[in-house]
Order: sequence, then structure tokens, then C-alpha cells
Amino acid sequence: MLCLQSTIDYKKLGLRIKEIRISKELTQENLAQIVDCNSSHISNVENAHTKVSLIALLAIANALDTTIDYLLADQYKKSKNALDGAILKALERFDNEKKERILKMIELM
Repeated sequence: MLCLQSTIDYKKLGLRIKEIRISKELTQENLAQIVDCNSSHISNVENAHTKVSLIALLAIANALDTTIDYLLADQYKKSKNALDGAILKALERFDNEKKERILKMIELM
């Protein structure tokens, strides 16, 4: 039998959701409309006043064009994989010319 000894840090999760929402220039009201919930629920999730359900978390991740892995990345051992996936997902929207520039920037680092 598998025993889970870890818990979700809802404060970290809420901050990550808020950070991504703001970076996408969405208000809590905008996100709530997309997710089909109340803006007060989004506020409660972001401020860790409520535990977000898996269904709501999936809807939020989809609305923010991210993954649940990335939202929880700093909370589990394989967070490198989530970050790598998020970087690859972000690169999808660029054409080859921009990808080449990004690669050059990475190589300079």
C-alpha cells in the first residue's frame, strides 16, 4: 500500500497561479469566466483560503495554457521535468528564427 507523506502547499500553488495569470494579463474575473466559476473562488485559490479541486486545477491550468506539473513544479522531486516541459511548451509558439535567437541566448549563458 502506498502511503503519501507529502501535502500540497496551497499557498505556493496559489502564488504560482496568480503569477501566471498576471503574466498573461488576465484579471481574476477573466480567469473565472474562462474556468466557469466565481472570481471569489479564484481569489480564494490564489490566497490559499480554499483547497482547489483537481477538476478546478485542471480547468485553471488549461485556461492559463500551462500544465498541472508546472503549477506544482516546486512541490515535488521531479520539478526539473516540469520546468523543461514548460520551456518546450513556451517555445512552440515561436518561429524558427526566434528559436535560433533563443538558442544563441541560452548558449551565451
